[in-house]
Amino acid sequence: MAKPKPPSFDKQKIVAENRRARFDYAIEDTFEAGLALQGTEVKALRAGEASIAESYAEVKDGQVWLVNSNIPEYSHGNRQNHEPRRPRKLLLHGREIERLFGAVERKGMTLVPLSIYFNATGRAKVELALAKGKQAHDKRQTIKERDWKRDKARLLRERG
Repeated sequence: MAKPKPPSFDKQKIVAENRRARFDYAIEDTFEAGLALQGTEVKALRAGEASIAESYAEVKDGQVWLVNSNIPEYSHGNRQNHEPRRPRKLLLHGREIERLFGAVERKGMTLVPLSIYFNATGRAKVELALAKGKQAHDKRQTIKERDWKRDKARLLRERG
């Protein structure tokens, strides 16, 4: 029997985070995916240079690809440096790919990367979310809830 996955991923060093995604999308499920990288991409990530603010993932020909993520060229790389905005293959199990494909096709959901990080063994991973876009009124409600939590914490601090 397979070992169950831990509920949260063991993030040792977060390289890039998409904080806007949690505001723009209602996150339904998260997956941990490996990244197929070239040598200078790993060195650039270890230096902490990456951006996934405008990126998304798509399922194409039975594979999942991270599109529009920016890993800038490594400063000490030579002519074999990588292309900064190339599509990168995400490494997932076949069942997970089928599940993601079905959700994107039937339910109209989106695959959004939440963060790129290095796990405890030093491998680059992507936290990928299966999400549904929020409407404007949902975003306003999120802002109200966040403000209320902040005010409540301040009131409790003052009184307690």
